[in-house]
Amino acid sequence: MEKETEKTNVHIRWMIRRDMPDVLDIENGSFENAWTEEDFIRCLRKRNCIGMIAEISDESEKGWKDVGFMVYELHHDQLHVLNFAVHPDCRRKGVGRVMAEKLIGKLSQQRRSRIVIEVRETNLSAQVVFGKFGFAATSVIRGHYDDSKEDAYVMQYRFGAESKPMLQPKNRISEF
Repeated sequence: MEKETEKTNVHIRWMIRRDMPDVLDIENGSFENAWTEEDFIRCLRKRNCIGMIAEISDESEKGWKDVGFMVYELHHDQLHVLNFAVHPDCRRKGVGRVMAEKLIGKLSQQRRSRIVIEVRETNLSAQVVFGKFGFAATSVIRGHYDDSKEDAYVMQYRFGAESKPMLQPKNRISEF
């Protein structure tokens, strides 16, 4: 039997204004403290901010249906993911994997060589999913979120990191 993730035809495209109702629906279904439309617009008006939509073929409507989105900033040496979500009904179908692959495909050794994302300490599913995509937790930002003073794990993906781990645990006691 074929896996569900192999059957889902996911297409990634630029986010446009008319996507906002679907984006807000996905955002509200994904996060307790969701971004507002104003938050998205303010962010996407920045020159270095990019919004992308994941859509799947919708047989019932003979078209495409928005099922995920990502918003990220372009920096000199990295991509900084600000928001990343997949509609709850479409999770575990390969949508997030295709979105992550799109981001990873934008990296190069010469220019932007890493992707950075902050993940709430209580968002275990995101930590696991990004871990599967090759991201590793590199640090903790204490009290990062204004709504709860919750910590954030900084997770990074480095271009070419498949061959070498990003962080090696070090036992400083054994050095003595």
